[in-house]
Amino acid sequence: QVQLVESGGGLVQAGGSLRLSCAASGRIFSINAMGWYRQVPGKERELVARITSGGNTNYADSVKGRFTISRDNAKNTVYLQMNSLKPEDTAVYYCNADILAFEFGLNSQQAYWGQGTQVIVSS
Repeated sequence: QVQLVESGGGLVQAGGSLRLSCAASGRIFSINAMGWYRQVPGKERELVARITSGGNTNYADSVKGRFTISRDNAKNTVYLQMNSLKPEDTAVYYCNADILAFEFGLNSQQAYWGQGTQVIVSS
């Protein structure tokens, strides 16, 4: 029953900002790393940003200085603040989380994915 629900996508002009949110629900015991990935048609999904349970972060070179990933452990939520958006940021953004949860009658640790949220940046 673990689910990752994303929100915050939409249409924005170049130079604008968006904040994506991803909330995990279910019988969750702990969440390790969380991250955001993006994908455009015909291309592979790529890592945008990642944050560990201890707050260490990693970013794709293309978004450094513009995007900020953060998390609220009490709410099992990860955010992606996107500033100075560029048309090349247009993609479907997917939330990812490594979660230890009670599922299928047992404790299980695995990666979960959100449903994806569309971000379109116009020039």
